[in-house]
Amino acid sequence: MSTEPLETVAELVEARADDTNPALRFEGRVWTWAEVVAESRHRAALMEAARVDGPFHIGVLLDNVPEYVFMLAGAALAGAVVVGINPTRRGAELARDIRHTDCQLIVTDQEHRPLLEDLDLGVTPDRIRESDQPAWESSLRDVSGGEPAAPPRPGDLYLLLFTSGSSGAPKAVRMTQGRAAGAANSMLCTQADVPYCAMPLFHGNALNANFFPAISSGATIALRRRFSASSFLDDVRENGCTYFSSIGRVLNYILATPERPDDADNPLNFVLGPESSAADMTEFERRFGCPVFAGYGSSENAIILTPAPNVSKSALGMALGDQDIVVVNADTQAVCPPARFDADGQLLNAGEAIGELVGRNVVDNFEGYYNNEDAAAERTRNGWYWSGDLAYRDDDGVFWFAGRTADWIRVDGENFSSAPIERILARFAGIKGIAVYGVPDERNAEDQVMASIELDGSVEFDPASFEAFLGSQADLGTKWAPRFVRVTPSLPTTGTNKIDKKPLRADAWATTDDVWWRADPRKSVYRLLTAAEAGELSRTVEASGHVRMT
Repeated sequence: MSTEPLETVAELVEARADDTNPALRFEGRVWTWAEVVAESRHRAALMEAARVDGPFHIGVLLDNVPEYVFMLAGAALAGAVVVGINPTRRGAELARDIRHTDCQLIVTDQEHRPLLEDLDLGVTPDRIRESDQPAWESSLRDVSGGEPAAPPRPGDLYLLLFTSGSSGAPKAVRMTQGRAAGAANSMLCTQADVPYCAMPLFHGNALNANFFPAISSGATIALRRRFSASSFLDDVRENGCTYFSSIGRVLNYILATPERPDDADNPLNFVLGPESSAADMTEFERRFGCPVFAGYGSSENAIILTPAPNVSKSALGMALGDQDIVVVNADTQAVCPPARFDADGQLLNAGEAIGELVGRNVVDNFEGYYNNEDAAAERTRNGWYWSGDLAYRDDDGVFWFAGRTADWIRVDGENFSSAPIERILARFAGIKGIAVYGVPDERNAEDQVMASIELDGSVEFDPASFEAFLGSQADLGTKWAPRFVRVTPSLPTTGTNKIDKKPLRADAWATTDDVWWRADPRKSVYRLLTAAEAGELSRTVEASGHVRMT
């Protein structure tokens, strides 16, 4: 390949046309890069032959299978746009995603086709193709041509990637060929690397950490149809994987599998674990013998924070290059003062230090949302990029996550965010996962704190012990103790394994799970909430007109 960075994904794909090194490992089969490019050219030709008037958008509703890789590379060659469809979406929400992004062709398979039945998708049934059927293979071999009218340019749209939707309807983030090529060229990856791709290809994590850098470097992708915690180590060993990208609770799931004495006998050099807890990262390093790096990268590509050396793993990191990243009070638009910590590293001034993470010179990095100008304008108001994430920053320029803007909670006139509370409650013995959020206060128009906890199976929730624990936490704010504690067998997650608070907020205390509460949040001790009490709370809140954002 040329030593000059290539500017489009199409160029990166074509540069691999004569590469006979392995490109893809999947369920016992291996494809060379030359074979991947050949398959991709067939897909490009099919897309060109099937193209109709309107946006050249191709929806892909598949698991992590080789066909997905061939479609991604083929779309790059054809100048088409891949819309990554999340297979965990259902019904009207799934139909909304497809209509919203103007898909003119949908590629799926027999397993996922039933998800599309009886939905208004904006396409006729003949525009839905099943890639594991004989007709698909025949159509690939029958078409010819496939050359776009002009080679794709860096500014041409290439992907539409949905946000997780954990704080609202998913938005389709625009990614151009140039931005994707930039991600490929900037990732530290060599031909000798074997990235383990078990995160879904409809999400930027797998694309930016696996697919793009592998095309650029000629590395070998070890592709997993769906993530499996129990199969993780065997897969890594069998394929000689040198690194693994994860997100959300994935490390937690792996750590929940039985420990083996030879867990550290593996070829991993490092693991990427954004949004993993500090405890999980530390335990993963101990058990599997490889470092875990977190950092921060918004789906919109506007703000990038890199891991900072010699600081707690719970930190997000430091600003990349010359990015002007600050923490801003959204009401005053003033920069928040630096965080202050005590000798034990506990945050002392959360009320004044926490604000929204904002980039003041990064708007050009954001390529917008498809068909949602209002949301894009909200993100870029006043010429700044507003991340929608809460954070605080210390005197050394290290940033720390404090939740989403939807995670602001207001109790008795005091505003605070959920993440610092979650970090404190995670110290309680036996907690495997935790989500803190606001629910309506039946007495006024403000909130009460609710925590949903998932225990590790070795313990049962003991309200007296929890009460004593809260009283011993010196950094627990006076309004931060949960009034409600929901003990759930499993916290809900998004399609990318992030904890999804929307259904928890929507449920509040209306759940069949055990909910412990303090009837008087200032005086009483925790006891089980009865069905009659839950019903009365709901009726009181409904009568007051207080509706908490879900």
